[in-house]
Amino acid sequence: MRKLQSERGQSFVEFAFIMPFLVFLVLGIIQFGRALHNYLVIADAARVGAREGAVHRTTACSSAITKINGLGVLPSGATPSCSTPDGLVTGGRLVITIPYSVSFGLPGFWGVPAATRTLTVSTTATERLE
Repeated sequence: MRKLQSERGQSFVEFAFIMPFLVFLVLGIIQFGRALHNYLVIADAARVGAREGAVHRTTACSSAITKINGLGVLPSGATPSCSTPDGLVTGGRLVITIPYSVSFGLPGFWGVPAATRTLTVSTTATERLE
């Protein structure tokens, strides 16, 4: 009867119940951090490309796209686009847009299917042509 009243192993059983939730929480934090890092890299690349295009007004879009691709920091699947809504005139706008698809997911657990969600993150940088 004393063995049934013993509390030895209680903490291990509680940890076994909580551990899957902790693992999912840590995986979620890691995936969110990775997505945030990619967003910051894309935003900085768009800003650098917009500045490069603004300095070279006559070849604005080609200079900007070449600079962005030359950085070598864009994740796979990120494709920059460029537009000059006001034309290639001094003071006109140069708009760089870079969309990127981010996938979040958790592995399947105890017969529960894996959960995967894909979101499109986009960043835009605008500069005035010099």
